[in-house]
Amino acid sequence: METLFENILIYSVVFAFCLAVVVLYLRRQKKKSNLVEEKILKAKQEGLYEPVSLHPVVDQNTCIQTGACIAACPEKDILGIRNGKATTINASHCVGHGACFHACPTEAITLCIGTEKRGVELPHVNHNFETNIPGIFIAGELGGMGLIKNAVEQGRQAVENIIRTGKKHHQATYDLIIVGAGPAGISASLTAKKHNLKCLTLEQDTLGGTVFSFPRSKIVMTSPMDLPLYGKLKLYETTKPELLDLWKDVISKHSIPFKENSKVEAIIPEEDHFRVETLSGDKYTARSVLLAIGRRGSPRKLNIPGEELEKVAYRLLEPEIISGKDIMVVGGGDSAIETALLLSDQNKVILSYRGDAFGRIKPKNKEKIEEAAKQGLVDLKLNTNLVLIEQDEVTLAAGASGGNIKMRNDLVYIFAGGELPTQFLVKIGLQITKKFGEAVLKHR
Repeated sequence: METLFENILIYSVVFAFCLAVVVLYLRRQKKKSNLVEEKILKAKQEGLYEPVSLHPVVDQNTCIQTGACIAACPEKDILGIRNGKATTINASHCVGHGACFHACPTEAITLCIGTEKRGVELPHVNHNFETNIPGIFIAGELGGMGLIKNAVEQGRQAVENIIRTGKKHHQATYDLIIVGAGPAGISASLTAKKHNLKCLTLEQDTLGGTVFSFPRSKIVMTSPMDLPLYGKLKLYETTKPELLDLWKDVISKHSIPFKENSKVEAIIPEEDHFRVETLSGDKYTARSVLLAIGRRGSPRKLNIPGEELEKVAYRLLEPEIISGKDIMVVGGGDSAIETALLLSDQNKVILSYRGDAFGRIKPKNKEKIEEAAKQGLVDLKLNTNLVLIEQDEVTLAAGASGGNIKMRNDLVYIFAGGELPTQFLVKIGLQITKKFGEAVLKHR
């Protein structure tokens, strides 16, 4: 009897301990879930909840709350656990890395473009990256894949599809013309060389595309990837010059033909090939064309008096050589904020933004610009619009009744976003569709 009582007592203690552990675990999970709920509410208030480009969508029926997706994501608070399931928080900060997609052990994540409420305009392409015009292909940012690793992979895949589906015999000078020398274009050029295609790459600016327009000191976040003719490229953090130097070296080593400052104006079908014409008047012919250009196209202008002056720029290239200047930076996105911060060490910087608070920017950038404003390193002018640019001055319109503010100025940097090169795409006959939550990458 005594032994039975002891056993019951032991089992009771063990049960009570297990119950306490379970209760404690559930309380912690509930606390974490409430924290995620608060973050989602804040993201909705700040306009960060709705994604603007490629983003993860979680199947709630398949998710088992391993947290692998959260651990794999290189950004902060894109995903969180709420009520035992993964969910998006600051979806607008997602850069389409795809790490969450690959990390999920139950294949519960799909990468989608656009949402039911907010569509994203993209040229129509099939699974081979071919557009509605046979022979014209798209890879990289224009097709929805802006991250360096994804763009590099798409550039390689697109060229391999071109080789598999293209005609071997044609009357054109080139087998392939690649438009754009960013990550996708460089990868495509190297792949073409690897497969002995006669190829030419045309770039409207200079080698690097979007990466070239990053501020010189900006860290480029990337991840291990396979670069054709080079092999595994293991980079997690690097500077723009280091990345560009690597690309230059591999292109030079393999004698990849490409022309800078060659903006393509027209792509015209001719029998079994295309005629490609540039703004400078050059004409080329190719069996196939791969568009590896950015989504932004040309920078969006403010269309105000004085914007044509030489002191106005739409990207920052060499911040370290600019010092002792009165600088106006216009914009409320990451590029504007990063530019203002980079220039604030050696210059007097004013950051003008038409909104009353910064919205879709990276959390670290928000923290940095707020701290810089507190320390007086950056003069933050919210609810203002730049209305006039003169040789030595600029004029800001402050709010509805604040009047105009004149101030001394040497340089103006405008970051008002860019415009999808719709006119160019429509001109060559490409079909543009609006994606409302369509899956770009999903498990099969």
